[in-house]
Amino acid sequence: MAEKSTDPVILDAFDRKIIDVLRADGRIAITDLAARVGLSKTPCQVRVKRLIANGTIRGFRAIVDPERLGLDHIAFAEVKLSDTREEALAAFRNAVLKIPEVEECHMIASSFDYLLKVRTADIRRYREVLGERISSLPHVASTSTFVAMETIRDSGMGGA
Repeated sequence: MAEKSTDPVILDAFDRKIIDVLRADGRIAITDLAARVGLSKTPCQVRVKRLIANGTIRGFRAIVDPERLGLDHIAFAEVKLSDTREEALAAFRNAVLKIPEVEECHMIASSFDYLLKVRTADIRRYREVLGERISSLPHVASTSTFVAMETIRDSGMGGA
């Protein structure tokens, strides 16, 4: 399978409208989507397929309430690596992808190297994940944790 380019694609006003509507309601019927953006069904469907094929739309998913799943503890872990050469960074990136509790991982331009958003059931489970999984990742020199006390907005790119 060919890799998709990460280069920005040229999007016209219809493409942007389609994306805006789908971000708010990914389950909208294609006929309703077409009506909302001012196209007929077939051209709208062709555009959606093209946006999927070129990687602009990466997929569709259910946005769930983490609290209803018993996962309402959020911590942010700063991670400093002992080695920041490309091979070490790649080893860290590959290993962190295997930890399901890590919702997000960002390389940061700061006094530390990565910021991880970690979601668990409670502080006890977070402590286990930090001690057994995160601290054991390749090249981790130190971590520092910040616990979220309240989440005001947590929508990712899913919409409002």
